[in-house]
Amino acid sequence: MPTMNFESGANGSLEIDVLENFAKGRERGPFDGQFLIAMPQLAESEFERSVIYICAHSGEGAMGFIINRAQSVTFPEVLHQLDLVGEERDPEMPSLIDFPVLCGGPVEPGRGFVLHSYDYSGEGSIPISDDMAMTGTLDVLRSVAAGKGPERATLLLGYTGWAPGQLESEIANNDWLTCPAIEDMVFDRDLESKYERALFSMGVRPSSLSTNIGHA
Repeated sequence: MPTMNFESGANGSLEIDVLENFAKGRERGPFDGQFLIAMPQLAESEFERSVIYICAHSGEGAMGFIINRAQSVTFPEVLHQLDLVGEERDPEMPSLIDFPVLCGGPVEPGRGFVLHSYDYSGEGSIPISDDMAMTGTLDVLRSVAAGKGPERATLLLGYTGWAPGQLESEIANNDWLTCPAIEDMVFDRDLESKYERALFSMGVRPSSLSTNIGHA
């Protein structure tokens, strides 16, 4: 199990800075709030058949999370490692065992983030849309463990990030198909079918994909 970090505070990461700038009212970019759907040319890469939710995009770079790749650790194991067990609830309760833990991306794979509905706001919570926020601090895990967390939430370990202009270049190179994000799908636990469903939302059949398709 990776060593995990859920502490607050910036760590100098460009992508984290991009997201935190949005909390200060900075202008959002054209791919903010979009899904990236991996094209066939990314087969055999770490992004094969991945669906990525872009949380933040600007001239300073971009940050997002893979939303269809399971993690090998469970939520109770995360609570044990962070010494959050037994605070108010038994960590072996079914609701905690079933709490989704995903691999958010290859950058900082030990760093944890919770994407959640906007009915919860804690220390370090950053708004992403009218209905969603992200929290990367321990208070959200304590709240979930105590049964006081957000109505909808997903824990992600690691994230995906792009330097200025990098995402635009990859999309121009047809590495990714883009479409407006479906926020219900972000929290959907049926990971296996997300890739196909994201494509179907655009009217695209997976068998019709080629490296010649651009973005919508």
